[in-house]
Amino acid sequence: MTFGEQPAYLRVASDLREKIVNGSLPPHTRLPSQARIRKEYGVSDTVALEARKVLMAEGLVEGRSGSGTYVRERPVPRRVARSGFRPPSGASPFRQEQAAEEARGSWESSSEQEGASPEVAARLGIETGDRVMRTRYLFRDAGEAMMLSTSWEPLEVTGRTPVMLPEDGPLGGCGVVERMAAIDIVVDNVTEEVGARPGLAEELLALGGVPGHVVMVIERTYFASGRAVETAEVVVPADRYRIAYHLPVK
Repeated sequence: MTFGEQPAYLRVASDLREKIVNGSLPPHTRLPSQARIRKEYGVSDTVALEARKVLMAEGLVEGRSGSGTYVRERPVPRRVARSGFRPPSGASPFRQEQAAEEARGSWESSSEQEGASPEVAARLGIETGDRVMRTRYLFRDAGEAMMLSTSWEPLEVTGRTPVMLPEDGPLGGCGVVERMAAIDIVVDNVTEEVGARPGLAEELLALGGVPGHVVMVIERTYFASGRAVETAEVVVPADRYRIAYHLPVK
């Protein structure tokens, strides 16, 4: 193989990908069988199989038990809006995340105490095993699961206060900035790190993805005078959503 030449399985995958993108192989169409790919492209069974694996890994096709491999419906990516601090009192956390589509959003949540894992402890600047309040969220857009979030708050900060449970009490659902202000803690900084990885099995099950799908992961931490008061991990399907940041210019 000369320098720059693609392996055979990538050339086959590229041609099939182009047919999917231009509509020659529309959604729900059965992908050519392994035997047909072998014959049409003059390749081995191994090459045909590897080409199909590439398309599956890219989320362009999916296998159906006992039926074959089919072209997936290609979703039009929607935006998940991010914007530093919360808007004025009264707006819910999810409405900040989807400012343009707030009327359609809903979510489920549950909170419980646990010992901080080494990773969470490092992000919060506490000791491994220190007690934290963990809250898990499943966000929906018009009924469709679209985002997972898990947050951790050190009970050394919020324990035995009216805001110990993020979604309950007088300020339930009001968000970190407003809740912390209620116990005289002024949040003055927030950091977010965005990355991507293959989704975990339980994440993809909740979000309606298939094995191998990539998710975007946002690691967010709120600070008050340099002290971390909340950290969270937000998981969004990469094939259905784009992260859009709206940041003020100072």
